[in-house]
Amino acid sequence: MERPHFDLRYLLPNFFTALSIFVGVISMIASIKGEFEKAAWLIFLSLLLDGLDGRVARWTNSCSKFGIEFDSLADIVAFGVAPALLLYQSIGHHYGKFGTLVSALFVVFGAIRLARFNVMAPTSEPSVFIGIPIPTAAISVAGWVLLYLKYGWEDLQFPILLFALGISLLMVSNIRYPSFKKFSLQRNRMVRSLTTIIIFLAILYLYPAEAVTLLITIYIFSGIIRAIYFLSKRRRKGE
Repeated sequence: MERPHFDLRYLLPNFFTALSIFVGVISMIASIKGEFEKAAWLIFLSLLLDGLDGRVARWTNSCSKFGIEFDSLADIVAFGVAPALLLYQSIGHHYGKFGTLVSALFVVFGAIRLARFNVMAPTSEPSVFIGIPIPTAAISVAGWVLLYLKYGWEDLQFPILLFALGISLLMVSNIRYPSFKKFSLQRNRMVRSLTTIIIFLAILYLYPAEAVTLLITIYIFSGIIRAIYFLSKRRRKGE
């Protein structure tokens, strides 16, 4: 009897997914130890690994149902539990039950976001996300915790908790956010796009935490502003 053929192409993307889980767990351990800056940067590293697994799967034509489910489980660890624990250990524990509630809701709503994405993926538009993706939510929380630690913004503890609560709600909202998975450079805009990328990378080199946090925050609020604009436009048409 011929043994089933093992295709190594399916191993590589799942390796990056497993590595993302591993880094997420290390981030949680760092948060427990009080090494909050390390924990935040490890969440950023998980984001890079999460981006690699999907792209490697597409490059090698090795997408599978197992890989999709495995990726979702990795996301709830690296982008759900890890940032929630970082948030609670660094800020949330100062606010008792409210801090616990915000951290818990971040994980619960993140899980709902992932489940909804998996169900809707076959019929959803590839150019948009419905609700904030959980990696974006995780990076926004980790980024603001990094800035809070770097600059000692004690007055921002409670606003950061409220921001995290808002992010949790936005994950399960119907607000649309642009997806850059299909991003491609048009020839007539190549020079402008390349210049913008180089300038951003230069700023990222000088101020990594500030640049990423600002960019993600703008992305989050742009979805809200866009939704309000289209809602008001629709109401004016209905009058």
